[in-house]
Amino acid sequence: MSNAAHRILFVCLGNICRSPTAESVFRTLADQSSVLCKIDSAGTSGWHIGDAPYGPMQNAASARGDDLSSLRARQFSASDYDRFDLIIGMDNQNIKDIKALQPKQTKTNVIKLTEYGSLGATYVPDPYYTRDFDTALDIIEDAAQGLLKSLV
Repeated sequence: MSNAAHRILFVCLGNICRSPTAESVFRTLADQSSVLCKIDSAGTSGWHIGDAPYGPMQNAASARGDDLSSLRARQFSASDYDRFDLIIGMDNQNIKDIKALQPKQTKTNVIKLTEYGSLGATYVPDPYYTRDFDTALDIIEDAAQGLLKSLV
């Protein structure tokens, strides 16, 4: 790996469940490794700008050792293509919304988080709607480990 930090952005719909969880989980893994990363998260919608992650998601993540309390939601924008080398969406609609803002000449890669996973999941279900925070965490944790391995 080069000495340059990987610049990674995790994106979901509201930036209050899946993407802040992926940010926190991956930050912990990166901090425990030799991989240098700048990590952030955003949402494709502007519904929750400035809000902390959803309480039940914070509780589920906290039970596994991840503290989401300091994170605040922000909206994804086209300028994120200049700030990040890798933009990772949680589901097909996120990917579609991210790519809708993609400048023609960008070299930033856009990929679904589950592409790095080994559980066979094709997307990270939104626990805000499903109420299944543990399944979302299982998929995120697995894929985050795969992502880290891809960067080493």
